[in-house]
Amino acid sequence: MIAIIKYNGGNVNSVQNALKRLNVNSIITDDFELIQKADKVIFPGVGEASSTMKNLKEKGLDRLIPTLKQPVLGICLGMQLMCKNNEEGNTVGLGIFDINVKRFPAKDIVPHMGWNTISDFKSNLFSEIEEESDLYFVHSYYCELSESTTSVCDYILPFSASLKKDNFYAMQFHPEKSGKIGSQLLNNFLKL
Repeated sequence: MIAIIKYNGGNVNSVQNALKRLNVNSIITDDFELIQKADKVIFPGVGEASSTMKNLKEKGLDRLIPTLKQPVLGICLGMQLMCKNNEEGNTVGLGIFDINVKRFPAKDIVPHMGWNTISDFKSNLFSEIEEESDLYFVHSYYCELSESTTSVCDYILPFSASLKKDNFYAMQFHPEKSGKIGSQLLNNFLKL
């Protein structure tokens, strides 16, 4: 069973629809027991960091997520909230990744929105995916490069397009909106 974390933030339905296209059943839930029993957990996110973190805390999900032992995938804001802190709303994150999340400098259009190239793959999630592939991004804040970085994108400056630490995986781009390559990434995650 695949659990998609429900916390009043994010693109949970589009993630669930992407899984349906892969013929994979999932449940959208905030139930601790269901999340803990799931084979895989997806933590999607769209929205503002501080209000989203408040929603997680109200449900106790901020304490649950870092303790999960199965593969967990954070998407977009989900990835950013898995980090140490976020400049958006001066938000303290879950601290899974020891990384700061910063606002893009206003040297180009912010938010970074649309298709962009990723490279420097360092994860089995990129199996059967070519370097310099294009994926779909929508974000004003970015995760710094670190030892947890598993792919890099360059917009205004190089940043972490994806991260991995232990059983935690994260993507700044939206695999559910990234066509065939996004579907392959989700499929690779489901095969872990």
